[in-house]
Amino acid sequence: MTEERKPRTMSPQEQARLEAIKKSWQQRKQIGDRTSRIRHKIGVYSGKGGVGKTTVAVNIAVALAQQGLAVGLLDVDIDCPNAHRVIGAHEPPAYTDGIFTPAQAWGVKVMSMGFLQENEEEAIIMRGPMIHNVINQFLQSTEWGDLDYLVADLPPGTSDAPLTVMQTLQMDGFVVVTTPQSLAKLDAKRSINMIRKMNVPVLGVVENMSGDVFGKGAGEELAREMGTEFLGRLELRPDYRKEDRPTVLASKKVMEEYRVVVAGMERQLAALAPAATP
Repeated sequence: MTEERKPRTMSPQEQARLEAIKKSWQQRKQIGDRTSRIRHKIGVYSGKGGVGKTTVAVNIAVALAQQGLAVGLLDVDIDCPNAHRVIGAHEPPAYTDGIFTPAQAWGVKVMSMGFLQENEEEAIIMRGPMIHNVINQFLQSTEWGDLDYLVADLPPGTSDAPLTVMQTLQMDGFVVVTTPQSLAKLDAKRSINMIRKMNVPVLGVVENMSGDVFGKGAGEELAREMGTEFLGRLELRPDYRKEDRPTVLASKKVMEEYRVVVAGMERQLAALAPAATP
C-alpha cells in the first residue's frame, strides 16, 4: 500500500497572497457589475496640472448630455477634486446601504471625492496605496445605472491614481489635453505613452487655452508626432469667467468648439468598435 500524502499547509505569506488575489478578483467583479450598463467609458487626461483638464471633462460631459445622451462624470482626482464645483453639483450624492447614487447637475450624473470633504479647504493627504483603495471603493460603491458615456476626470501625472483607473476600469479611450506651451506638450506626450503602454486607445488630442495669449499649434503638432487625431482647439475666452453654469451652456462659440471635439471623439469610438457580424 502506498502511503497517502497529506496536503501541504500554506505558509502565512502564501495565505496572505491568496487572500489578496481573492479580494482583488472580488473588487474587479463588483466594479464590472456596477459599470456593466455603461456603453462608453472615456478618460480625460493630461501629463501636467493647470492645462484645464477638469474644465474640458465637464464641458465634454455637458455637451454630450445636451445631445440627449445619458452621461456620468467621475472625478478621480482624489487629492484636489474640483469637477463637482465646475459643473455646479451642489447637492451631495445619496448614500443607502453602502451604495452611492450620484448627484445630478445639468443632466449629468456626478460623483466626486469633493462631496465627502467636511472642509473643502483641508488638504487630502494620502499615500499611493490609500489612493488606490479610495478609487476602488468609489468604483465599487457607485450605482451609475444606464449610461451612454461615463467621463472620468483623471488627475495629472503618470503614477498611482491614473494607473489605478487604467488597470481597473475597462476604458474605451482617452482624450489628452494640452495647452500651446512646449512643456505642456512634452508632458502630454508622456501621458500618451503611458496610455499606450496600458494598451488603451488614445482617441485624440485637444488643445486648450489656445489663442493670442499662449499661442496655438502645439496640439496639432503633438497629434501628428504621436500618430493620433487632433480633436480640436479650445480658445481662451472671457466666457470661462462665468461660473453660474458650464461654459458650453453660457457661450454658443464654446459649445461649437466642444461639438467639434465630441464629434471627433465619437468618430474615433466608432472606428474602434468591432465590426458587426453579418
